Amino acid sequence: MKKTGLVWLWLSLITIVVDLWTKYSIVQHFELHESLNILPIFDLTYTRNHGAAFSFLADHSGWQKYLFLGLAIVISIGLVVMLFKNKRDLKLQNSGYALIIGGAIGNAIDRAYNGYVIDFLHFYWDIYHYPVFNIADVSIVVGAGLLILESFLEHRKSKKSD
Repeated sequence: MKKTGLVWLWLSLITIVVDLWTKYSIVQHFELHESLNILPIFDLTYTRNHGAAFSFLADHSGWQKYLFLGLAIVISIGLVVMLFKNKRDLKLQNSGYALIIGGAIGNAIDRAYNGYVIDFLHFYWDIYHYPVFNIADVSIVVGAGLLILESFLEHRKSKKSD
């Protein structure tokens, strides 16, 4: 029996649990827009994002909620299929897919339940502020980074064998 990349879904589950737990903790301990300074360049700041990354489409009438929910579901299903087709030992690729699935589902659950995504990680330097984000967003970015890294390593490996 073929051992597939589906065994990496444990990483998706951990991502979802940590993401939802951190969002719940923020809502329980902070008022909306309340901030707690942690480091000279980092605050915990409770915000709500009705759009996508960088509040894309946030100022629309609400239809974007269903668009982003649908995208998260379709992308997650597609990546689960990719995991199923992959061999278990493709660590970078499978962990990248699993992290993206976990992040997409974490934000989708938040969006379906609340109508928006809870963000709270706020980095800045002087007057420059990076948009506030959450653990699911970190997971998606790290997952995409692992897939990019894997593709560079695979490209390098194929050039050496030529």
